[in-house]
Amino acid sequence: MLRQPESLALIMQGGVKKGDVLSVARLAGIMGPKRTPDLIPLCHPRMLTSVKVDLSCDPARNAVDVIATCKLRGQTGVEMEALTAVTVAALTVYDMCKAVDRGMTVTDVRLLHKAGGKSGEWGSATTSHTGA
Repeated sequence: MLRQPESLALIMQGGVKKGDVLSVARLAGIMGPKRTPDLIPLCHPRMLTSVKVDLSCDPARNAVDVIATCKLRGQTGVEMEALTAVTVAALTVYDMCKAVDRGMTVTDVRLLHKAGGKSGEWGSATTSHTGA
């Protein structure tokens, strides 16, 4: 969540000095999951076939929501890669906006849905998004 409504307005208008926050954060979120095994001990490399990162601005909550979807062909889950994508995208928003709003928080990072792997399908009881 952003502390100052002016910060979200800057993001939406493309007025942040470091550039287009949403585009750069989306790119960072796509790149992040590929580094998951380097960041998290005992997390094995996965051959991802797709990484999709969506960022949306919510003026009512003064927040940028980040949702990531990771896919692969295989019998294992990719929830750690998806969580890494969301976290890296959210940290990129923070990095690009910290000069105008150091009070930002990254909150509610969680798994919303998982299909496949040994444990089968799982879904969160809540439908709210992950926020930065």
